[in-house]
Amino acid sequence: MSILAVGSVAFDSIATPAGRADNVLGGSATYFSLAASYFTKVRVVAVVGEDFAAEHENVLKKRGVDTRGIEHAKGKTFRWGGQYLENLNEAKTDFTELNVFEKFQPRIPDEYKDSQFLFLGNIHPSLQAAVRLKMGSVRLTGGDTMNFWIQGTRKELGETLKLINVLLINDGEAKMLAGETNLPRAAQKVIAMGPNALVIKHGEYGATIFFREGAFGIGTHPFRAPALPIDEVKDPTGAGDSFAGGFMGYIASQEELNREVLKRALFYGGVMGSFAVERFGTERLQSLTREEIEARFQVFRELTHLE
Repeated sequence: MSILAVGSVAFDSIATPAGRADNVLGGSATYFSLAASYFTKVRVVAVVGEDFAAEHENVLKKRGVDTRGIEHAKGKTFRWGGQYLENLNEAKTDFTELNVFEKFQPRIPDEYKDSQFLFLGNIHPSLQAAVRLKMGSVRLTGGDTMNFWIQGTRKELGETLKLINVLLINDGEAKMLAGETNLPRAAQKVIAMGPNALVIKHGEYGATIFFREGAFGIGTHPFRAPALPIDEVKDPTGAGDSFAGGFMGYIASQEELNREVLKRALFYGGVMGSFAVERFGTERLQSLTREEIEARFQVFRELTHLE
């Protein structure tokens, strides 16, 4: 099964207690695509500038990612700089240069329109909705958003949420979106806005999935997956997008869509996020093996068993 990922490709400059890295390949679509590529075929739609060279595109191509949907525009690629010197769970932004990303209008190649799964990365909700409406035959749509869109484009986001099957956001975003300080109540309010399931990422504390009653099978109980303690976190920048790639990639690799598959996908999301933070940028995601992924998946499973 193939996934179409729509989002940003960027160059990041990052400072953490482990060091500094400048102009490393990043962006939501990049992290997502690399993580998902270990499970299924991935196609990507994004925009880059003239500073995006063949060597950068080859990072994706070497993982089998179909890059025909990457538009090459005049100007510079989206750039972001930030630091995690005080809190590894929260970046302090030093600069944001949207560049060619500012006028990004996703164009879906005809060859991509038979994609069975769709992931709408962190872009304007109106653009997310436009892409979803062009992809009428997808089996499942995953989506992401952030506080900037929640605060500034509430109406458009509300319409987009009706088109998304699984929304993946963090604790703070869920509470902000729902206008609710209690997380379980916030989750139910967000699900009432449209999604059949809500994945709330807790950073270093794992993730929880909440289900709409009757969606993906019987039952309404949420399910929590832990996070794996990592000896050294070098760069948390792409953890959330890598989590989404592992989560969606695993789902796309399965024949059925049910609660057990989505619950197991939480673990694979955690696996890919845990690998991503071990190096700066996408370096670790470029060189994994499926054996390493499965070995870490087993460690995650053992964390949840008493016997």
